[in-house]
Amino acid sequence: MYEHCPHCGLRYEIEPGYFIGAMYVSYAFSGGLALVLGFILFYFFGDPDGWIYVGVIAPAMLLIAPVNFRMSRVVWLHFVAGIKYKKGL
Repeated sequence: MYEHCPHCGLRYEIEPGYFIGAMYVSYAFSGGLALVLGFILFYFFGDPDGWIYVGVIAPAMLLIAPVNFRMSRVVWLHFVAGIKYKKGL
């Protein structure tokens, strides 16, 4: 992430360690994905062996990691700091 917005100069990291709270948002995103994939495997694929759960869920977590990293920070900024997106600026 940029330290400052290239358009308006807004400093994203309001205080040192500000994005530690975004880790909780990231945890919720990852946990939600793991639960959904786990339920899909359980109900639609007849409760396969444990290694299949790991083989499906672990790569999914790795694939969403870059998106999860950025989205958790955006959600944290939006809800905690009150920063809003204004289209066209």
